[in-house]
Amino acid sequence: MVTVYRAHGLRVVIFTNDHDPAHVHVFGDGEAKINLEGAEGAPELLSAVGMTRADIQRAMQIVNEQQAILLERWSEIHG
Repeated sequence: MVTVYRAHGLRVVIFTNDHDPAHVHVFGDGEAKINLEGAEGAPELLSAVGMTRADIQRAMQIVNEQQAILLERWSEIHG
């Protein structure tokens, strides 16, 4: 597990032994799983457990703003 970004009390993580498609896990009081490139090319929320709506919105904002960097980190970690 590699923490690749932190902001607003949230931690964005890529698991080293994870699977395609490229995605991140965002941890706060709960967890959200976000696909880095959804059907339209934009990040897409896959699931959220135990997170407030506000934290989910923050998580999506972070991933949208950092999409290119997060995709680069995914490639570095997963080849």
